[in-house]
Amino acid sequence: MEPVLAVLVGLLVAAAVYLMLARSFLLYLFGLILVSNAANLVIFAAGGLTPGAPPLIETGALAPAGPVANALPQALVLTAIVIGFGLFAFALVLAFRAMTELGTIESDEMRIAEPPEAGR
Repeated sequence: MEPVLAVLVGLLVAAAVYLMLARSFLLYLFGLILVSNAANLVIFAAGGLTPGAPPLIETGALAPAGPVANALPQALVLTAIVIGFGLFAFALVLAFRAMTELGTIESDEMRIAEPPEAGR
């Protein structure tokens, strides 16, 4: 299963780079979300994909019996999902404000902070 996830992560990163090289801020935002999802899959796969039980220890035992799933990568991925959603919400509001203030979300046309060209 890990080789399938490796190929999927590669495809997600390739699509994200393609989208992030576009001139539209909205496409850049979608590429950023794809990179975030690819990173989540890498963390999840690094923890190992074992079909184990939840890591619960029975009363009186010192360790769980049998193979158990690693809870740390799952907790890290859950935290990364929440942070990624917050970043997405902020960037979406930023894109909306750019559209209302500047009238465009194309990065080449957002020149309000640059000094005027010489000769104009």
